[in-house]
Amino acid sequence: MRRHAIPALLVSALAAACSSVPVDEDPAPAREPSASPVTSVRPAGPSSVAATPVSPGLPAHLDPNGSLGREHSIYFDFDDAVVRQQYLSLVERHARYLVEHPSLEVAVQGNTDERGGSEYNLALGQRRAQAVKTAMQLLGVSDARIEAVSFGEERPAAHEHDEPAWRQNRRADIAFRR
Repeated sequence: MRRHAIPALLVSALAAACSSVPVDEDPAPAREPSASPVTSVRPAGPSSVAATPVSPGLPAHLDPNGSLGREHSIYFDFDDAVVRQQYLSLVERHARYLVEHPSLEVAVQGNTDERGGSEYNLALGQRRAQAVKTAMQLLGVSDARIEAVSFGEERPAAHEHDEPAWRQNRRADIAFRR
């Protein structure tokens, strides 16, 4: 595949994984820049992930203090499954690490907030996980090394019943398998 073909392919693939048009406007949380859909992606090459973990004795993918351990969640807009521009570098960092460590596998765990029915939320969580998986595949990680799973609303990061909590729960987590 030619390098310039990847951005268009990624946009098309992620758009296909996207849910219907959002029902309402959902402002990004204070810690997130404004939302924008994916526009480009670079193929995985030499890693920018530090070869040595921050915590001695732990590989980078298991180090909770390293960038892979601290930054493993991709957040989504309400009723949406499009990887936003602001999370491309995070997905790319994980994909590059996987390319450099071919024996590792990950699970991309899709999550939703509590609104919506259980079946709908499971399907939306799956679309979110699949969107991240597709982006990682386009960055060079093989399909067999990435499992896309949905937990729907069953694993909230925040347990309150308000917009700040819902924003934290609309996510896909990249979890390395030990």
